[in-house]
Amino acid sequence: MDRQVKGILGAKLGMTQVWDNGRVVPVTVVQAGPCVVTQVRTADKDGYSAVQLAYGAIDPRKVNKPVTGHFAKADAAPRRHLVELRTTDASEYELGSEVTVEAFQAGQPVDVTGKTKGKGFAGVMKRHGFHGLKASHGVERKHRSPGSIGACATPSRVFKGVRMAGRMGAEKTTVQSLTVHAVDGDKNLLLIKGAVPGPRGGLVVVRSAAREGNS
Repeated sequence: MDRQVKGILGAKLGMTQVWDNGRVVPVTVVQAGPCVVTQVRTADKDGYSAVQLAYGAIDPRKVNKPVTGHFAKADAAPRRHLVELRTTDASEYELGSEVTVEAFQAGQPVDVTGKTKGKGFAGVMKRHGFHGLKASHGVERKHRSPGSIGACATPSRVFKGVRMAGRMGAEKTTVQSLTVHAVDGDKNLLLIKGAVPGPRGGLVVVRSAAREGNS
């Protein structure tokens, strides 16, 4: 399958709104790149085609020798984050070259991957959207409890996957088919219509959309 993917790493700066022909458009501002190409994988050598991108400053003293040597091959300073993008045109990338926001253009659909905000331990109403028990007569102080989690005699156990209270958030999530509203090449900014996962300052990966949608 011939699938050419453009991608870049960045940090989520937050949300704002911009005017577009008299309409207010909510956008997420992403400080994207510049990223450096630290490895190019080919089908002949590695069995698949991909490009590895690095982003984010880090103190070289905190990087061990094997990783330092990996960046030295690309003639680049060590970076904090690495991501690999599978793309059939990986051979067109040069080791040590930079990838900037200029790889994207306004109106282009993209997928954004990030780590969601951690909410800590949460009950079933907040975590799964349960409606809880009745708020009227006959209910003890268990209004936010899940209720039954399974039958007694059969199967005499609780099935795996039953939705219960537990840790919520802090999971890798991808929001598909968002739209790039604007690209600022001078400030390395991407304005993406809508919300993307993660807190302010969180790492996000922006790549060309796997499928187009109506965003």
